[in-house]
Amino acid sequence: MDMPQLLPGQACRIWTAELGKEPLKQFESFEYLLESPNWLSSGDTLVLNGDGRLWRLSLVGRPQLGQIVITDIPQLNNDHVLDPDGKHIYLSAYDGQMYRAEVLGGVAELVTKDAPDGLLHYLHGVDPSGDRLAFIGIQVGTGNWWERADVFTMSVNGGDYRQLTSGPGPSDGCEYTPDGEWIYFNTEIFDGHAQIARVRVDGSGIEQLTFDEFVNWFPHISPDGKWANYISFPPGTRGHPSNVWVDVKAVALEDWRSTATVAHLFGGQGTLNTNSWSPDSSAFAFVSYPTNAGE
Repeated sequence: MDMPQLLPGQACRIWTAELGKEPLKQFESFEYLLESPNWLSSGDTLVLNGDGRLWRLSLVGRPQLGQIVITDIPQLNNDHVLDPDGKHIYLSAYDGQMYRAEVLGGVAELVTKDAPDGLLHYLHGVDPSGDRLAFIGIQVGTGNWWERADVFTMSVNGGDYRQLTSGPGPSDGCEYTPDGEWIYFNTEIFDGHAQIARVRVDGSGIEQLTFDEFVNWFPHISPDGKWANYISFPPGTRGHPSNVWVDVKAVALEDWRSTATVAHLFGGQGTLNTNSWSPDSSAFAFVSYPTNAGE
């Protein structure tokens, strides 16, 4: 599968934003299309994917990009999240399976070794105990496969699959809250376009949280459980495409009427797919992809 690449004249810019302050550009590349930053527990380094590989971006002094060499794994996509132990990272690859590796690099271990036949896995969350993964499962060979995208959880040791949603319409971006009681996600089950929602970890109590005309994706909860961020696509957008104008938004978790736009940027896919909050919950990272036509 062809990896996402920058267009001629396009840049990849990595940003961090403190709550209530203007975003700060940390790094720019005209070589790699980097996606989905995670903030390491050390507080001074981001992890991103690009060109099917994993990269670290040090934020100390002049930011430096370096590859994290992971072996025994196919090309990576942009779904990767950190293990709560701070030493490992869970990864999704283009084979539809999930893996675990040391965040410093090394041999990857297949997590989905006992997966049901034909189920594709797109990782998005790890529960705070480190025992279970939340992912989007898609059963291949079922007609319109995207319409069958649902929220699942499973043991980090493999097996013990639990399906939490079952349409109508697809869901994505499922992520645990820091207390482990809820999973936040985006879904089309309410009104036919993506809205932010949450569900209890046993699959009960599905609750809609956004009610606007925007196409809202990828909610991410701050480690202190007080804030969320997400990305809003223009009304009428299908899926979560790249190279469109989007809004990165932040909201107090207990007051979804308090939503504020942090940045209006050219991006979309890759901008904010996975949790990028800093360990102290004071800031988060995101990516833009400006072109000659969209700065």
